Amino acid sequence: MNHARTRYLESKRSVDQTALSEVVRTSFVDAVPSNPSIVEVGCGTGVTVPRLFEWGISDAAYKGIDQSQTLIDFAEDVRPRELANQGHSVAETDDGFSVGPFEAQFDRGEVPAALADEQNHDVVMAQAFLDLVSIEQFFTAAVEALTPGGLIYAPITFDGATMFYPSHPGDHAVEKGFHQKMGSTDDQAVTAGRESIEVCRRLNGTLRAVRSSDWIVRPDGGGYPRDEAFFLSCILGFIEQSVESLDGPHRLDEWLQTRRRQLDNADLMYVAHQFDILYQREEWEFAYIARASAGLLKVV
Repeated sequence: MNHARTRYLESKRSVDQTALSEVVRTSFVDAVPSNPSIVEVGCGTGVTVPRLFEWGISDAAYKGIDQSQTLIDFAEDVRPRELANQGHSVAETDDGFSVGPFEAQFDRGEVPAALADEQNHDVVMAQAFLDLVSIEQFFTAAVEALTPGGLIYAPITFDGATMFYPSHPGDHAVEKGFHQKMGSTDDQAVTAGRESIEVCRRLNGTLRAVRSSDWIVRPDGGGYPRDEAFFLSCILGFIEQSVESLDGPHRLDEWLQTRRRQLDNADLMYVAHQFDILYQREEWEFAYIARASAGLLKVV
C-alpha cells in the first residue's frame, strides 16, 4: 500500500481533524512547555504545523521528518503559503521558514531510525504512524530523544477494526484479509493502539491520556465533506491492492463493485478504530530523589 500519496494525505486532513480526541489534545497542549522543541516522525505533508497554530502553540522549534522526499518537498512549499494566506508573516530561513518565534523545518529520513540522531526534544509526535513501524523500537528511540518530562503524542493510532456500512456478507472476510496483509511484516500493526498503550504502561513514565479517535467518513446532505470521497476511494484501493481473494463464497471484485457504487451514490460509511495516546517521560531528577528516600539508592 502506498500511503505516501500527497492527495490522499491531504484528503484525510478533515477526517483526522474530526477524529482527534479533544481530551487528549487538551492534555497535550496543557503539558507542553513554553517554546518547546518538537520533532514529528512520519510528518507527511506537514499539516501538524498549521494545526499547532490552531492550538495556540505559536512559539516553538518544529522539525518534521518523513522518508518520502516528495512529501517533504510538498510540505516545504505548501505549509508556508498556507500560513501566509491565513495572515501570518512568514520568513524564509536557512533550514526552512519561521513565523515570528515559530521555526519550522522538514527533513528526509528513515523513521523511526532517524530518532536516533535527535536529542533534547520536549515533544515527539507520530500521527497515524505507529501501525507502520516496530512499536518497541519507536518508543525506545522516542524516549531517548526526549528531555526529562518530555511528551510523546501519538494520535490516530490504528487498533484493529475496519468497518463499512451498509453491511455486506463479505465484510468479515474483507476485514480479515486486509488486516492479515497489514500485519504481514509486523505482528503489532493491526493492534498498534493497544500494543502502544501496553508499552507505555511498562515504561517508567506516565500514560497521561488515552481516548478513542475513530475515523468516521459518512455522507452528509447527498455527498461527502471536503475531499473525503477521494479519501474513501483510496481506502477501497488499499483493500484491492492488499486482499487477493476472500475466504468463503464471496468474491472480492463483487464486494468492491458494490462498495464503489455505494460511494458514487453517497451511500457508503466507513469507520476505522484508533486511539490518541499521550505519554510523558519520567522526570529523572525527581525519580532519583524518590528512590533515594525509599532506600533504593545508596547516596554518598
